[in-house]
Amino acid sequence: MANVLIPLIIILAIVALVQITRVSELLGELKKIDVNNVTEEDNNTQGFLFVVIGGAFLIFVVWQMLEWNHLLLPPASSMHGEQIDALMQFTMGLILVAFFLLTPILFYFAYKYRGRKDNRAYYYPHNNKLELIWTVVPTIILTGVIIYGLKTWDSVMNVDTSDAHEIEVYSKQFQWLAREAGEDKVLGASNFKLIDATNNLGVDMEDPNSLDDKVVREVHLVVDKPVLLKFRSQDVIHSAFLPHFRVQMNCVPGLSTQFAFTPTQTTKEMKIQEGEDFDYVLLCNKICGAAHYNMQMKFVVETQEEYDAWIASQKTLDEKLLTQK
Repeated sequence: MANVLIPLIIILAIVALVQITRVSELLGELKKIDVNNVTEEDNNTQGFLFVVIGGAFLIFVVWQMLEWNHLLLPPASSMHGEQIDALMQFTMGLILVAFFLLTPILFYFAYKYRGRKDNRAYYYPHNNKLELIWTVVPTIILTGVIIYGLKTWDSVMNVDTSDAHEIEVYSKQFQWLAREAGEDKVLGASNFKLIDATNNLGVDMEDPNSLDDKVVREVHLVVDKPVLLKFRSQDVIHSAFLPHFRVQMNCVPGLSTQFAFTPTQTTKEMKIQEGEDFDYVLLCNKICGAAHYNMQMKFVVETQEEYDAWIASQKTLDEKLLTQK
């Protein structure tokens, strides 16, 4: 019902405003007054309002930054995330400097150069020096930002994965699953043609490397140890998003994508900082269908001893196959 009432109220409000404007015009015609005529008093009022509203807007922005700062993500919990945070802070700093310099000037000029009978616009068609300054200076600054961003991207994406613990993360509407290698440290082969009711990941069970693999519904990572996540998708494009690790990578049907990183804070440490309700969570950052909101999977960062105990408690695919038989 609300979905119908809200658009109806908006339409009625627009109609009411149109009618009020029309009534004002008719009254002006009866009184022989041009309601569209802008007087010097109107210009003074509008110029003054620009200054007042502009000042209030700037105060609101500062208040917003101070009051809502706690809603931002905490510092990154991964090694590469520190580089991404530094790039973000640098870029946002440039934006804020430009904003707080130029916005007051914009509102002040709206007041200073408001329409007045004794004030004529100065015809100033061209200035090579000014055009050179406002073209070259932004170009140099933006080029520096782009180079900084490309270097950060290269550092984040081209990391050494030779010692990384490999985990396959599998997406489908509307669920995440993960597969860990067994004692052989090698993930078995897989093929989408093998997917059925009992083999959600299409794992090739005739591959000897597959037998000791473990399919899990939550991922455990060892703190300060590199991990390589390999992403696959069964149906549509999903986007694997781990905000606290500053990790995001699309999961594309028919392709295998990957992202490597090193977690730096355990879940227990984050609970102390952020509260007992905190958990690292894998989300889908693509609107992939009606139950998109269900796509969440818990990540746990822990010590090597805790990880060893957890992984030992998980059944291998071979054990699960025997149980089903």
